[in-house]
Amino acid sequence: MASIAFALATTVAAAGAAPAVTAVAPECDRACLTQTMDRYLSALARHDAAGVPFDRDARFTENTMPLKIGKEGLWVAASEPPTGFRIDVVDVPGGAVGTMALMKAWGNPVLVSVRLKLVNGRITEIEHVLTTNALRPASLANLATPRPELLADVPAGQRSDRQRLINIADAYFEAAERAQGSLAPFAAHCVRHENGMQTTSNSPPAPWPVPLGSKEADEAMKYIGSLNCDAQLDTHVMDYIGRLWPRRYEVVDEQKGLVFAFPMFQHPGMTAPVRIVGVPGVDSLPLGRSSSNMQAGEIFKIVDGKIVSVEAMGAFLPYGTKSGWDG
Repeated sequence: MASIAFALATTVAAAGAAPAVTAVAPECDRACLTQTMDRYLSALARHDAAGVPFDRDARFTENTMPLKIGKEGLWVAASEPPTGFRIDVVDVPGGAVGTMALMKAWGNPVLVSVRLKLVNGRITEIEHVLTTNALRPASLANLATPRPELLADVPAGQRSDRQRLINIADAYFEAAERAQGSLAPFAAHCVRHENGMQTTSNSPPAPWPVPLGSKEADEAMKYIGSLNCDAQLDTHVMDYIGRLWPRRYEVVDEQKGLVFAFPMFQHPGMTAPVRIVGVPGVDSLPLGRSSSNMQAGEIFKIVDGKIVSVEAMGAFLPYGTKSGWDG
C-alpha cells in the first residue's frame, strides 16, 4: 500500500509540482553560479549593490514582501556575511542558486535562505527568507558548520535525476500532511534540523525547543523528538498544519543530491488539542493553537533515492500570507 501511495504522490508531483526549467547562458556553470552568490552576499554585507549583475526588471522579496534591491530589508540590516554555516545548492540547468546560511544583521545572528534566478547571466529573481527569534544557544551550536553530508557530492551510481529528486521532496510533504511516514522514502538514519535544532532522532532524548506548559506534554514531545523521520510523522504531531502549499521546488542540484524547496506552512489554528497516536502517556497535545503561516526554506539531501537529511528554517507570518511567487 505504501508503494502505491508513493507512486501516486510522485505522479502528482511530476504533473504539477516541478518548476519550469530555463537554460542559462553556457558560460554560467556551477562555478559561475556559486561566484554570483558570493558576490551577492558580499554586496549585502557592504550595503552596496554595485557590481552585482541584476536584470533591469529583477524582482526581490524578503519574507514574502516585495522590496527595493539595495535599499530595503537585508540590504540595510546585514552586518556580516556568512562565515561558517553555509550550504549552497547549485542548479545549472535551471539557472538558479540557493544558499542557507548564518550571517549577521544589526550585529545579531540571522538564519537566511537566499535564492537567485539567472537568465543570460543576469539576476532576475531574488528571494530572502530569514529568521532571528528562533535562534537559541543550542540552535547556534548546530549552525556553526553544516553537516558534512549536505556538502558532499553524491556518488554517480547513487544519484537521482532532477524529476525524481523533486518527486521525493514532494513525497515528504505528502507524508507530513497525511501523517504517514511511509509515503516518503526516508533513510533509517535520516535527521531533520529546524532553525538549527535537531527535531528527530535525538539520542538520548532532548527537550523540545518550545515547551508546551505541562510535564506530560513536554515529556511526550521529548519522546517524539527521539523518533526517526518517518515514525515521528506517524504520531500525527504535524496535524496542526492545515496545508503545505505552495511547495515550490526552486533549486535542484543533482550532483549534490539536494532539493531546495520554499514551502508555505498554513496553520489555521486549532480549536481542540491535536490527537496523538503511539506516544506513551498522552493521546493529545496542545499544538497549533494560534493561526499563522510560515514561509520556509528546506534543503533535502537525497542519496540512492532516500532522504538522509533535512535542513529547514522558516519565518512566521500572518495567516493567509502569500509567498510573493505564486504566479
